[in-house]
Amino acid sequence: MISEVFITCAVTGSGAAVERSPHVPVTPEQIADSAIEAARAGAAVVHIHVRDPKTRLGSRNPALYREVVRRIRASDVNPVINLTTGLGGDLVLGGPDSPLPPDPKGTDMAGALERLVHVEELLPEICTLDCGSMNFGAREYVMINTYPTLRKMAARLQELAVRPECEVFDTGHLWALRDLVEEGLIKDPLIQMCMGIRYGAPADPTTLMAMVNALPPRSVYSAFSIGPMQMPYVAMAALAGANVRVGLEDNLYLSRGRLATNAELVERAVQILEAIGVRVMSPNEVREKLALKVHR
Repeated sequence: MISEVFITCAVTGSGAAVERSPHVPVTPEQIADSAIEAARAGAAVVHIHVRDPKTRLGSRNPALYREVVRRIRASDVNPVINLTTGLGGDLVLGGPDSPLPPDPKGTDMAGALERLVHVEELLPEICTLDCGSMNFGAREYVMINTYPTLRKMAARLQELAVRPECEVFDTGHLWALRDLVEEGLIKDPLIQMCMGIRYGAPADPTTLMAMVNALPPRSVYSAFSIGPMQMPYVAMAALAGANVRVGLEDNLYLSRGRLATNAELVERAVQILEAIGVRVMSPNEVREKLALKVHR
């Protein structure tokens, strides 16, 4: 069991959760405000996606990231900013009988460096690096992250001195991560284990501990599960030596039938951790622990 943890709040994501809860932020102002509220509630790290304000869908538009980051940095809180690089690896096939050409609705394939444009401009302390491909649910959607793409993105992040948070959705992704470590492209890995996503790693304790036991040496890691297992995973993560992630990207409810805000999810996570004797770290403590480079 770990004695102190940091909490990451995944503020909005890019999926359809916005249709199921009025609390999921959409505009840059809403996303920034929700991140700021989560930081005040105890989140040391805020994980940021942006959405097109008109379609309300996930976007890679650097101008939207620019506005969110500007507002957070100008606020009276100072969380560690963690920007996603996950968009741009989205492939929706045409169906079992005619997989090609891909369905243009939902397909968004970008080059490795194109996926880092907003990171190069804004230089957050952390950004994500999804460490593999997988079927994402029972649709034709496939999340694409080939190893050559990972290698090129990791090398550029090393040049930028932005620390990658390596997103691991299944055990095979740990293989890719270990190869990146062996090549010297990632040092002392920062890892987020993403559990419970359909056709990825299930959220049971046995699978979690198998993944923990397979992590590269000197890893600092977090773990979360989507949906109703999000709050149980706050305690389970600490018991497994992991840091914690909550937020509306992964779960909409504080309890059965009770829609949550990001701040409420963070507050509940703090309560759970303190009840089991785990101290919640501040943003500056996380910066020191992870040796993050502050670019501004």
